[in-house]
Amino acid sequence: MVAKEATDHIRSWRFIVLLALIILTFFGALYVSFSNIKAAVSNVQDPESVFLYLKLLTTSDGTMPPFHVFLNFLGPLLGIALGFDAINSEQNNGTLIRVMAQPIYRDNLILAKFVSALIIVSYLFSALALLMIGAGVFLTGVLIEPAEILRILGFVLISVVYVGFWLSLSILFSIVFRQTATSALTSIGVWLFFTVFYQIAISLVVKALLPNQPVLTELAVTRYNELIFNLLRLAPSQLYSDATTTLLMPSVRSLGPLTMEQMAGAIPSVLPFKESLMVVWPQVSGLLAATVFCFAMSYYLFMRREIRS
Repeated sequence: MVAKEATDHIRSWRFIVLLALIILTFFGALYVSFSNIKAAVSNVQDPESVFLYLKLLTTSDGTMPPFHVFLNFLGPLLGIALGFDAINSEQNNGTLIRVMAQPIYRDNLILAKFVSALIIVSYLFSALALLMIGAGVFLTGVLIEPAEILRILGFVLISVVYVGFWLSLSILFSIVFRQTATSALTSIGVWLFFTVFYQIAISLVVKALLPNQPVLTELAVTRYNELIFNLLRLAPSQLYSDATTTLLMPSVRSLGPLTMEQMAGAIPSVLPFKESLMVVWPQVSGLLAATVFCFAMSYYLFMRREIRS
């Protein structure tokens, strides 16, 4: 069943269009990175200049964002496209009751739809990472460091989890709503809310909570900044951005506001992979928890649903 679902995804036009769009943005961002890689690695003041392959994923001259920024925008569309009609299209076409009439367990169907899409996304991101490494070795002749392999692997895994969240959410809507157009619009509406309107809403709420004082103390400013950051991290895109930025930029030591006392005496250096992973572990845990919750709700609703033509 997993192989059949994966084949259906690969042959669908919406997946082919999104695949072409992601590959085009990847090669565009990679071209910009290669054009500016000499200036990026020759800066002796930058502690990250020794990580050539991480620079390929983060370097930009302002004309195009880095690839992980593009993926923050395109990843949800990929997950939604793979899952918004997972169940309701089967029911509308009359094939769901035929499949359930076969000697298979009901949960195998929804598991196959979720796992097959995740396998495709995993192969896609792994292939792009290998293409980037191969192009770097071919054009520069510099071998990749083990620390860079771990960080790129972490970036790929977090990207798969991020797309998996939107996939599980769209599958949930495909079970709740009978019409595929309704489930697609609801999924896209949730994505637009967190991408565009959520930050605006948070800014308005925090401004309303600010006290009417001309000057705020440093402690008050720190508390309000922490409140803003904590509220923004309820958005999956913010969790993904924090996690990928920290893994791909080893010099990032904190994701929250820092006081002058904390910055005093700090020496610019890179963190080991384990320390960077500890910094972003709350973000990774949040994405995993949201993905598991959405899929668990989909599983529960589908198992209790009455299937009829």
